[in-house]
Amino acid sequence: MINGKKILFSGMQATGSLTLGNYLGALKNWVALSDEYDCFYSVVDMHSITIRQDPSILRKRARKLLSTYIAAGIDPAKSCIYYQSHVSAHAEMMWILSCFTYIGELNRMTQFKDKSEKHANNINAGLFTYPILMAADILLYQADVVPVGVDQIQHLEITRNIAERFNNLYGDVFTIPEAYVGKIGAKIMSLQDPLKKMSKSDENPNGSIYLMDNVDTVIKKCKRAITDSKGMILYLDEQPGVKNLIDIYCSCTGKQPCETVKEFEGKGYKVLKEAVGEEVNSILQPLQRRVAEIEKDTVYLNSIIKNNSEKAEYFANQTLRKIQKKVGFPERLR
Repeated sequence: MINGKKILFSGMQATGSLTLGNYLGALKNWVALSDEYDCFYSVVDMHSITIRQDPSILRKRARKLLSTYIAAGIDPAKSCIYYQSHVSAHAEMMWILSCFTYIGELNRMTQFKDKSEKHANNINAGLFTYPILMAADILLYQADVVPVGVDQIQHLEITRNIAERFNNLYGDVFTIPEAYVGKIGAKIMSLQDPLKKMSKSDENPNGSIYLMDNVDTVIKKCKRAITDSKGMILYLDEQPGVKNLIDIYCSCTGKQPCETVKEFEGKGYKVLKEAVGEEVNSILQPLQRRVAEIEKDTVYLNSIIKNNSEKAEYFANQTLRKIQKKVGFPERLR
């Protein structure tokens, strides 16, 4: 705990362009959780290079992502927003934890299998050991809570397993983290394939709404969203396209699905799609303006990067030094 509050850790990769799903399923929750927890929100650029990146583009995307955290409403004076690569303890902790992780555990990770299929020409060790770095990210800050999508539960479970294994050997060193899964908006689906999660890497550009999409693009994508031939606006698993549009609408407006179904009773899909587009734009337009303002203020942004990296490093090193001592590394005389 810090200041009597439980600790929360989360992060996003600085690859691709953030989608509406990233905002509604993660960023929006992060802002709300910042009052309840002491939060560490990382731009996980070390994770990003498991897939080949253009160095200059990665740097730009990392900076925009950090700016987006702030623009979304995360207060950098209250929550620690930092670049993962600026805190060397992440890499040092990963090596130690890799010695307490079993090959069989890593072999069961579905994300490794998925990414290996997509990037068959670059199946590197980083893709395989990715979950250990994620465990280091979380355990360094003694996180009590980790906001995750349902597709990330497996990674949190291996983190818990590693922490429990270490604790059984060396005493209660690590806090065992719990998952926080949001309700509405926890998993926004593709507009073109509502059985698949909205993704930064979707090959169909109409499947995802990106946070920097302009007004017309958002409206067009919503109008092209896949629904069905039933013609009824109901919140049912049997109508995944309509259900997804309702989830998006509810996440933007704060309404419940039952309220939304009643609001659009007797109306067609066209009306629902237009309403979803309008609500999405009402969120994205102010966000885009704020991101632009933050990026222009270089002095302000650089000060946040410096100060928050130092804060993250301080807390991370507190845990790292304890772990190094537990495993028998010589004491550092400096």
